[in-house]
Amino acid sequence: MGDVAVGAQEGHGEAERPQQDPAGPEGLDRPQGTEGTAPDEAAGTGGENAPKTGKQRSFWKELPLLIGIALILALLIKTFLVQAFSIPSDSMQNTLQRGDRVLVDKLTPWFGSEPERGEVVVFHDPGNWLQGEPTPQPNAVQKVLSFVGLMPSAEEKDLIKRVVAVGGDTVECKGTGPLKVNGKALNEPYVFAGNTPCSTDPESQFKITVPKGRLWVMGDHRQNSADSRYHQEQPGGGSVPVDKVVGRALVIAWPLNRWDTLPVPSTFSQPGIGTAASAAPAALGLLGAAPIVVLRRRRRLRASR
Repeated sequence: MGDVAVGAQEGHGEAERPQQDPAGPEGLDRPQGTEGTAPDEAAGTGGENAPKTGKQRSFWKELPLLIGIALILALLIKTFLVQAFSIPSDSMQNTLQRGDRVLVDKLTPWFGSEPERGEVVVFHDPGNWLQGEPTPQPNAVQKVLSFVGLMPSAEEKDLIKRVVAVGGDTVECKGTGPLKVNGKALNEPYVFAGNTPCSTDPESQFKITVPKGRLWVMGDHRQNSADSRYHQEQPGGGSVPVDKVVGRALVIAWPLNRWDTLPVPSTFSQPGIGTAASAAPAALGLLGAAPIVVLRRRRRLRASR
């Protein structure tokens, strides 16, 4: 039992009597060391400043949320940034092998940048190029994975080729080659070993000026690629509309032992391969920049005096 204060009133001779605890009867049962402390505070529960404890969610309850967020992010990346594509044929050997997985940049076309010569691009079938090719039927799991970009879609009819010429270019190939763009012969070490840059097949002989907004594409396995050469009877003379391009293939991501980048071959940067139309803006830019350079030099000279 708690201590009780005892005292006597002087000068009255009254009997000693116990004094009540100021805190009330409850104070008698209060544990030691809690004097002057409110009951709620002493008990450690309740009160405005008492810490609130909550139960943490279990991992299994949070797992569906985490999966949902991951799927949304994957869908956004697939839609706007990068998507994986599988190589279904041998038309791009030896640069790409059947079964390779490539990552395709889908962001650049959103900013109005058109494909350049030498790039490997994925594009939608521009006009029944894949007519007669079997289309596999994916199961439910494959549909979900392809929807979020974790695996290529089996239902989309896409092709992958190398851009040889762009709008305004004149591209030609006679006999066994070489392939020429704007009169410049291309050195093409990426062409499949044993193939010639062109072909003796009369159907694959051509000289065409690519219309604006279109591309001339060819496979690296020249004798095993049904590319622009074999669709010259179609609108555009076999060229592919730029708006059909999904994006540029940047790297071989799978299998890991074949991981590699897909740069633009140096043969496409040789002097004189650009058309007059593409050189004109650069010339105009130099002419426009000349007065600015002269004015800046004059100001520096004045400031130094």
